[in-house]
Amino acid sequence: MSVTILFLGPLADLAGATEREVDAPVDWAGLIDAVGADVAGQLELERVNVACKGRVLADKRALMAQDGDEVALLPPVSGG
Repeated sequence: MSVTILFLGPLADLAGATEREVDAPVDWAGLIDAVGADVAGQLELERVNVACKGRVLADKRALMAQDGDEVALLPPVSGG
């Protein structure tokens, strides 16, 4: 039973990987523990979003990922 965490954009650089498998279930505290200090610091920022099962969460701290779910960590969009 696992959850896949996807690290996108610069968050992948901080994590040193594009994805990580962790034991299910995963809530907000479990996500913070699983991603490492550098990524966790970024997740605390309001401009970084979290998606679960393909949907961006209105309240990322309400995360509750179950077995087989995919959690994507979405950095802010930049560009001109």
